[in-house]
Amino acid sequence: MNIMIIGSGGREYSIGLALKTDPKVKKLYFAPGNGATDKLGENISLSDFNKLADFALDNNIDLTIVGPEAPLVGGIVDIFKEKNLKIFGPSKDASQLEGSKIFMKNFLKKYDIPTAAYIETDDYQKASSFIDTLQTPIVVKADGLCAGKGVIIAQSHQEAKEAAKDMLSGESFGDAGKAIIVEEFLDGYELSLFAICDGKNYKVLPAAQDHKRLEDGDKGPNTGGMGAYAPTPLIDESLYKKIEKRIIEPTLKGMQEEGMPYTGVLFIGIMVVDGEPIVLEYNVRFGDPECEILMPLISSSVCDLFYKACTDDLDSLDIKIKDSYAVGVVMASENYPYKSSMPSEIIVDDVVIDELKDKAHISYAGVSKEDDKLFATGGRVLVCVGMGDSIKEARDRAYLMCGQVHFAGKKYRRDIAYQALS
Repeated sequence: MNIMIIGSGGREYSIGLALKTDPKVKKLYFAPGNGATDKLGENISLSDFNKLADFALDNNIDLTIVGPEAPLVGGIVDIFKEKNLKIFGPSKDASQLEGSKIFMKNFLKKYDIPTAAYIETDDYQKASSFIDTLQTPIVVKADGLCAGKGVIIAQSHQEAKEAAKDMLSGESFGDAGKAIIVEEFLDGYELSLFAICDGKNYKVLPAAQDHKRLEDGDKGPNTGGMGAYAPTPLIDESLYKKIEKRIIEPTLKGMQEEGMPYTGVLFIGIMVVDGEPIVLEYNVRFGDPECEILMPLISSSVCDLFYKACTDDLDSLDIKIKDSYAVGVVMASENYPYKSSMPSEIIVDDVVIDELKDKAHISYAGVSKEDDKLFATGGRVLVCVGMGDSIKEARDRAYLMCGQVHFAGKKYRRDIAYQALS
């Protein structure tokens, strides 16, 4: 099977890495890929959706997998399906679950799916009045796509009002903030849960925990994610069942009733409050870095998982998950997330520690290649992934792998998975 992966980050690299070892996969293409994906397949310098669809037709692509949210919200799936091409991901309409927080919150309310109390508005006075009714902290969200950064947790009523004003004026997030959500803050613990969906059926992957803050102890600014681990011990079979019955199943049923059946991966950000799951947000793609730790935990065919999801055949799939843990540690560039950094050559030591050869690897993200050398080109550069029979064993291997990687200005958190190990 020939497969094309849309995207250029660590998420797309990790999907490619999982598919590379699948005997059903003949050739991989990445559009556009990064400086390291050419070791897994062929990079293609195309971004126009119609041209990508034509490439898929001309090169006998059996399946296209869309990594990032922007192409999904932009309608790439609809264009491919018009040409009878197999593509993994939700339609443009269904992608509103991430593309518009207002659509998402109203959908949750309509189908009685648990979520925080909220108001959606483009009027500052309405936002301000609602803010006065809430206890602090207060959550303010931009409606549109903000690369995972359009959420402000305000510690005071004044801070919440300033965040709302900055968003609505376009100062904070441009057009993405011209309408906002203001909602109550939920006090609990967060989970990232991923369901692979074919419109009616679904398969749930192990729940993960992400670390959004830049610095140890969950301090500093929010980022796209500085590390993750799975499966988390903060969920049991009872909580999984609650999430399936109260969230996943009514979501799929509701999307059918809306005339936009949901196919692809549904990424649910959940807050668990007193043992009850409440939806914080939906995303319409794999999380990053969660994808980097979930892919190596799947022992059955990853190719089958994606293909059956986009051919309405998930019910026939027996997905198998390893009895292991995975921890991913993001290594970022010097100035992340504040500003760009100078390119820096990446040196990876030869792995001489036996346990790392089979139980750890690197997923590359913000890298370029020049004269066959890899360079960190800013942002989140790569993810060091460790596997183990326990979270501690997986974490220790991930950090051992971090010690093998060198580039100027590298930074990473030293406490990934601390919630599970404290």
